[in-house]
Amino acid sequence: MLDISRLSARYGVRRMSDADADAIFELCLSNPQFYEYCGRQPSRERVMSDLHITPPGIAPSDKYYVGFYDGADLAAVMDLIDGYPDGEHCYIGFFMMNMRFQGRQIGSAVIREACLYLKEAGYRAVRLAIDKGNPQSTHFWKKNGFQVIREAEQDGGVLLVAEKTL
Repeated sequence: MLDISRLSARYGVRRMSDADADAIFELCLSNPQFYEYCGRQPSRERVMSDLHITPPGIAPSDKYYVGFYDGADLAAVMDLIDGYPDGEHCYIGFFMMNMRFQGRQIGSAVIREACLYLKEAGYRAVRLAIDKGNPQSTHFWKKNGFQVIREAEQDGGVLLVAEKTL
């Protein structure tokens, strides 16, 4: 079990719930470029689904959809899956910064702190997927030490599966 309070020393971190769907949706709306590449548009219904959906074989208790708060402001959200695809990994299913916080290295700081905690917690690596062709996402994850390990077809698109060894 992860101690999500240790994901960041700078930001308040808490598990998101259905009551946070509108705030998450607003954050998603502030990032139209992401949605140009992923083949779908943000919706409150998708947010509600994303708050609960897990990969096959993963219990809901191993899913941590968390918000990073700067005071009362939602700075970022992360969907973190404990022990996926195996016990040595955590998986970032979604990470998005509030547009007002972008361009100041805050996202990189959040990822760096989260990875430091996950390493301390005994994980070997963090894995995620990037929409192929999204230059902003590809640049961000590579800048933060993630390396593409393979491509995967999903829902008619191609994803770049990337991993960072901790």
